[in-house]
Amino acid sequence: MKIALFNTTLVWENPAENRTNFEQKINAITEEIDLIVLPEMFTSGFTMNSKKVAETMQGETVSLLIKLAKTKNCAITGSLVITENDNYYNRLLFVFPDGKIDFYDKRHLFTLASEDKVYTSGKEKLIITYKGFKICPLICYDLRFPVFARNVENYDLLLYVANWPKTRVNAWDILLKARAVENMSYVIGVNRIGNDNNNLEYVGHSQVIDFLGNYLIEPQEKEGVFIVEIDKEKQDETRSKLAFLNDRDEFTIN
Repeated sequence: MKIALFNTTLVWENPAENRTNFEQKINAITEEIDLIVLPEMFTSGFTMNSKKVAETMQGETVSLLIKLAKTKNCAITGSLVITENDNYYNRLLFVFPDGKIDFYDKRHLFTLASEDKVYTSGKEKLIITYKGFKICPLICYDLRFPVFARNVENYDLLLYVANWPKTRVNAWDILLKARAVENMSYVIGVNRIGNDNNNLEYVGHSQVIDFLGNYLIEPQEKEGVFIVEIDKEKQDETRSKLAFLNDRDEFTIN
């Protein structure tokens, strides 16, 4: 599977301008891509001003993602603020090339920024089947909670989209590598760069790690689109040879 990571700036609380920017960048890709990964809250930055930026599942951003996925014949994923039933969600959308959408609502809300007071927590872990890969998409703060990410479904790719600031980017790098090793899975982390209106700086460090903890794309700080190809057969062979996942603990999450 060939995947494009968008290590990019975001315009603060301006969905229209962010939509324009991403449409131009996506249309500029000339290679055939299977999956495009955008950051967390890619239409707004990590804002608690949900009313200003929220959209519905029938809104302009969802319509644009469907159009782009069909035009580029690839899947697109990233999170944005969605309003539904009088609640607000930090919702990751996975838009298939045919326009079908799966979604995951962020479970672990970032209490340090009072995200839990603004947004409604998701309850369900999502496993997506796409082009022979089982994909587990999660969002930012979820990275600190390995039990929820534990590979009990034999997924092939663990994917995090984020707005993870420079002050704690060392933790981002360490935890992404840990998730890859402990779950014997490819891990992709896509983070934003630039500054937001909360005086936070972001340096990206979007990256790709294989099932043994080796970098396929090292943490990137410059703005750009970074493309990687991952090999499920190679991962399956290593899992079969080492069989570490066979010894994992059984547990339930309340």
